[in-house]
Amino acid sequence: MRYPVTTKVCVALPDAPADLVIMAATPEIAVPRSVLFVCLGNICRSPLAEGVFRSLVEERGDGDLFTIDSAGTGAWHIGNPPDPRSIDVAAKYGIDLSAQRARQVVPEDFTRFDTIVAMDAANLAALGSGKNAGTARIRLLLDDPPKDVPDPYFGGPDGFEHVCRLVRSGCERFLETFDRP
Repeated sequence: MRYPVTTKVCVALPDAPADLVIMAATPEIAVPRSVLFVCLGNICRSPLAEGVFRSLVEERGDGDLFTIDSAGTGAWHIGNPPDPRSIDVAAKYGIDLSAQRARQVVPEDFTRFDTIVAMDAANLAALGSGKNAGTARIRLLLDDPPKDVPDPYFGGPDGFEHVCRLVRSGCERFLETFDRP
C-alpha cells in the first residue's frame, strides 16, 4: 500500500499572479499495516492464516509494510508449535509454520493491531465482548458472506486441507481490501 502524497505549496514568483499555487507530488509513502489472526487455541487455523497471509504479502513485495501475528482466545496451547497437521498442509504449499508458537490474545493487541481477524463467529464474539478497549477493527476472515472457517482439530488431514483452501481464499480477499482507497 503505497499512496502518492500531493503537497500544496504557495510560492510568490516575480510577475506571477498572487494566487498561483504549485502542486508537487512527493514520492509514494508506504502505509504500514498490522494484522492479528485469531482462532480458539492458536494451533490450527490462525497459524495457517498468519503463514498464508505473510506468504501473499511477501509475494507482492510488501513484507516490510505489514506486521502479521496470530493468537488464540484460549490459553490451552500457549508456547506450543502449531498442530503438526497445520504444519504439514502449509508445507505442502511452501509455507513454513515451524517457528510459530501459540499465544493468547492480550488487551494490548487491541491497540497494537489495526485489524484483528477472527476465524469464526464464536471467536469474533469473544473478541468483541466489550471488555476489550482499543482501536483495532475486528472482523471475520470470511465476511462476504459471513462464514466460519471450521475448526479441523478433531478431524483428519482432509479437514486441514479444506481449512487451508478457505484460509487462502479469505486471505486473498482480505489483502485486496488494502488496495482500496
